[in-house]
Amino acid sequence: MLIQNLYEPYEIEYKELDRCPVGDHKNNYFELVHILKGEGEHVVNKNRFQYHKGTLFLLLPQHVHSFEVKTITSFLFIRFNDIYLKAQKVKNVHSNLGDWIQKLEYILQSNYHLPGCVLYNSGDKSLMAALMDAIVREYVNHQQFHREVIQQLVNTVITVVARNISLLDTATYDASENQASDLIRYIHDHIYSPENLKAEVMAGHFNISPKYIHEYFRKHTGQSLLQYTAGYKMKLVETRLRYSNMRINEIVQELGFTDESHLNRFFKKHKGLSPTEFRKSSRVN
Repeated sequence: MLIQNLYEPYEIEYKELDRCPVGDHKNNYFELVHILKGEGEHVVNKNRFQYHKGTLFLLLPQHVHSFEVKTITSFLFIRFNDIYLKAQKVKNVHSNLGDWIQKLEYILQSNYHLPGCVLYNSGDKSLMAALMDAIVREYVNHQQFHREVIQQLVNTVITVVARNISLLDTATYDASENQASDLIRYIHDHIYSPENLKAEVMAGHFNISPKYIHEYFRKHTGQSLLQYTAGYKMKLVETRLRYSNMRINEIVQELGFTDESHLNRFFKKHKGLSPTEFRKSSRVN
């Protein structure tokens, strides 16, 4: 199967097509595909989704996909990788964007995201159309500072997509499960600070008995608190090993492991091989 790579942190491509130039393929990067005009079907992991003007797809690296064009279609492709996301992080203490990447990481890798159009909030459809039109104008006209303008627009697009996936996340829970949803969000927001994920700390934050919080979480998610936290942390480690050049000791520091041997034990327990072995095998495949 064709696997497409991205050699720059991000890439913009605008095409008008009467057929898909490639069949089923995977990408080694994230890809947003916006339909500016036309109709057809998007096939993702053998599932079919109708598209038309205004449809926006988010493709994760593991998705196998292709397009079946019914009428001439204008596509805007926005491709970006882990390097691009990390480069956007603002370290200034006065910026409210400092944790933007950490929040996006959960959202883009979210278990709740399903293939299909990612614009769940009807109010965001007109906003997204305006953003995409602006990107196309900058891309075509090449005015002064067009790359800088496009990058700011791309960041806004990604943030709006993240907001919509977050809405879907919340919608998967009924009213009686709001606190369980808040617990999950708390785990995602604090995954980089292990001290905040201790049961007694979480229980205090949510005014739940430390003895009851484990039972409550299992009741509403089907997993224990420890299982869910470990599973999410594993997903983050796997993402770094597959799609970044981060060194093992950098992953250790970022995700709060004690040392490299701690990460090795954790990873082997869940995957049956070391992080280094996993990285080599995933890149071969």
